[in-house]
Amino acid sequence: MIFLLLTYLAGQTLWDKFTPSESLDTTGERFLRLLADATASELGREGGEREDAPPAAKRRRLQASGVERFVPPPRKRNPGVSFSEAHFAETSYYFEGGLRKVRPYYFDFQTYCKGRWVGKSLLHVFASEFRSHPLAYYRVAARAGRLRLNEEPVRDLDIVLKNNDFLRNTAHRHEPPVTAQPIQVLAENDEMVVVDKPSSLPVHPCGRFRHNTVIFILGKEHNLKELHTIHRLDRMTSGVLMFAKTLEVSKRIDEQVRQRQLEKEYVCRVLGEFPENEVICEEPILVVSYKVGVCRVDPKGKSCKTVFQRLSYNGKTSVVKCFPHTGRTHQIRVHLQFLGHPIVNDPIYNMEAWGPAKGKGGKIDKTDEELLKALVEEHNAKLSFDMLDISEEGLKLSTGSKDQDKASPSGTLDGDMEEKDPLCAECKIIRQDPSPKELVMYLHALRYKGAEFEYCSKMPDWALEDWEECQELML
Repeated sequence: MIFLLLTYLAGQTLWDKFTPSESLDTTGERFLRLLADATASELGREGGEREDAPPAAKRRRLQASGVERFVPPPRKRNPGVSFSEAHFAETSYYFEGGLRKVRPYYFDFQTYCKGRWVGKSLLHVFASEFRSHPLAYYRVAARAGRLRLNEEPVRDLDIVLKNNDFLRNTAHRHEPPVTAQPIQVLAENDEMVVVDKPSSLPVHPCGRFRHNTVIFILGKEHNLKELHTIHRLDRMTSGVLMFAKTLEVSKRIDEQVRQRQLEKEYVCRVLGEFPENEVICEEPILVVSYKVGVCRVDPKGKSCKTVFQRLSYNGKTSVVKCFPHTGRTHQIRVHLQFLGHPIVNDPIYNMEAWGPAKGKGGKIDKTDEELLKALVEEHNAKLSFDMLDISEEGLKLSTGSKDQDKASPSGTLDGDMEEKDPLCAECKIIRQDPSPKELVMYLHALRYKGAEFEYCSKMPDWALEDWEECQELML
């Protein structure tokens, strides 16, 4: 009935627009076109948003009057690889003391309003979910024009968020250093790129890392772009890492991974005398914290299986080959800890925070919260915070401290040659650089074999029989 009524009213109004001189055919065609346009317009006002957005001046008047705040529809996103030349050009690298460093740069953190934020003020969201900075920082950032809502400067943090709101926060970004060891390309063809990943490098942007990642270094220094990740290695794990050049290849190999047709072989150096006979560990693994990146053996965890074979023993440590049949987070490291032979320099699973047994046999005697706090505090005391895959926000939340940063005369102020940002707390901090040795963990992906390929890297120096033990690494 409503549609018929609208059609009738629109028709009565439009019919008066025609002159008697127009032919019946021409009049009818024009009438039908205008009628369709008018009806669609009326229905848009009655049943939903119009496609055309109100002009900027009108939006500001509406917002000022408090009548109705306009929210534009969400933009279409590119489903493909999202890193372009513009992203690679955000900043540059420099090398110092055996480390690869990133010059501080400005970066736009962007997000659409989450469902749980709808109906809450922007101030409430910052206070509850973005606690890496005090609220005073966000107020100053808003005054400086660094906070934008739907591309309009935020004037009032008490503004209530709506569905599809688009938030942009411009921040001065600092990245932790990584090893200066270059990425070696092991193989490249029309379908794949295979590299030997150094330890300490994340595969793709995550947490505080963006340019100091394999994806960005390959794009910036090797002109290898639009790569698709096939599998991942932990940041501290080195070795064979494969990328697909097309989505089709990625899907094909991913199917092999899901069908467990991919053979994986790792090598590591662990504490103590590992058993000579083959050892199979099938203990389930549970993620304790995604934010800090910690797992443990737990009956409620996911099923997994790792086969171990000892290669050598030098009286203090053993070199062990590892064959993971599943791909759980930190699987090899957690299973070795459970067996009482953690990786020699594992920055998570060979720490005192786990207790006297260091997690052997699943014995921890701490709640998950107590364990996380103990791990963060131990690293903070050693000034080795960057060894954990944790954000600044995660550090402050875990320790309950307002300021965990410590100045060190042997450290460097990030980007000494760059202009400091007045709102950036990192610009005022002197951090102690890790040594290149501290950025190496003795776990290496040695070989990956699929139905149509097999890629290997050479055995790392620390896995050779004649390698001399470094006493400072013995924990």
